[in-house]
Amino acid sequence: DVQLQASGGGLVQAGGSLRLSCAASGFTFDEHAIGWFRQAPGKEREGVSYICRSDDSTWYVDSVKGRFTISSDNAKNTVYLQMNSLKPEDTAVYYCAVVVDTLYSCSYYFRSGYGIDYWGKGTQVTVSS
Repeated sequence: DVQLQASGGGLVQAGGSLRLSCAASGFTFDEHAIGWFRQAPGKEREGVSYICRSDDSTWYVDSVKGRFTISSDNAKNTVYLQMNSLKPEDTAVYYCAVVVDTLYSCSYYFRSGYGIDYWGKGTQVTVSS
């Protein structure tokens, strides 16, 4: 079975850092893209960042650019999201996501949230002011 195990969330003060991890297992195929979504209370889920496997390009939603960094350790099948200079508005449940289908661009899947093939269980990130 495909599993995405996310970890690393927690409570941190504004300005602090956290590193989320997403360990992927059970894949017998290459993913098209892997990345993170988040959902804050009362808000829609939004794409935060991804790595597009076709060219290892990365993308970040505007609100986290310059503060978050996505990376992967292919030997460990793990993707990381380093989150620095955290703000209270970063408070959300963060979800790891994988797209296998290559019909659309990586950008489409993570900007729209449609067509995600696998979701990990969320990890809570809370940033206090």
